[in-house]
Amino acid sequence: MQIDSFLNASYVHINNTPLSSNTTTTSATSEKKDENSTELTASEQALIAELQATDTAVRAHESAHIAAGGGVIRGGAVFTYAQAPDKRLYAVGGEVGIDTSEGSTPENTVTKMQTVRTAALAPADPSATDYQVAATASMLQMMARLQVSRLQQEELLAKAKESYSSANNENTTSLLSNYA
Repeated sequence: MQIDSFLNASYVHINNTPLSSNTTTTSATSEKKDENSTELTASEQALIAELQATDTAVRAHESAHIAAGGGVIRGGAVFTYAQAPDKRLYAVGGEVGIDTSEGSTPENTVTKMQTVRTAALAPADPSATDYQVAATASMLQMMARLQVSRLQQEELLAKAKESYSSANNENTTSLLSNYA
């Protein structure tokens, strides 16, 4: 996870590559798969089932970040793969880059950090890193709200001073004109 300008949804980082470079479907390929499945032990088959479940969960987790992230997502998901006894690659980790740079105005920053927080907490099972990203976004959002509040306060004070000085100048002028 990088807190400076990007926040990552998970700790693992390897480029997303196709699971298989060969996409031929012949009867010989089917026979090889059948041979491989009979050669696998029960523990290897259990490991494959576990890796398949992990792959599904990891992909769903990262997809949730992307779906909720809107304009704050930087690129697609990046996965880490493990090769199973059946020689296939299964995703065992992943990350999605999230842009946490400030918006052009404090109001934009407030809105953007809400989106970052929503994206970080989108999966059904947020990771520790996801919670950290959400906390950082909340902190940045709070700082931007404070800045908005200060700007509004300065505007109100300036208007009050202007109103006070214009009211005093008019009264002074009218009083002086009565006596002059």
